[in-house]
Amino acid sequence: MAFNMKPFDNSFFDANPSDLFRDFGRQFFDQFPGSNSIKTDVKELEDAYVVEAELPGMKKENINLQFENNVLTIEGKQSFENNKEDENGRMIHQERSFSDVKRQYQFDNVDENGIKAAYENGMLNVTLPKKEKKESSYNIQID
Repeated sequence: MAFNMKPFDNSFFDANPSDLFRDFGRQFFDQFPGSNSIKTDVKELEDAYVVEAELPGMKKENINLQFENNVLTIEGKQSFENNKEDENGRMIHQERSFSDVKRQYQFDNVDENGIKAAYENGMLNVTLPKKEKKESSYNIQID
């Protein structure tokens, strides 16, 4: 669906109900801190797709990448526990934080054996090389 610009003086009653709620859920939930989403950039180059995903503070061991049925899945799990005790060993402050994130992306024409990934400073970079296109021609018999 392409973006349709509407005139500024458009009447409220001319609006399509789906226009009023488009992306409402995403805008609403993205405002909460600790939102469980992975911010990504996906680029298509001539010979590959490149996915750059932000996973700040996550350890490399807690990140799982999978490519199956033309779908790239990025999944990360993180937990943090902060315990503070006073001089008598009594608990005076305790915080816990758990975060599970998962995103999936569909790609066509990917050479599964050539996929490479690197993780550094909270940025995951995944390169998905494209399969070589084979030029083929078929003679079609006319009846």
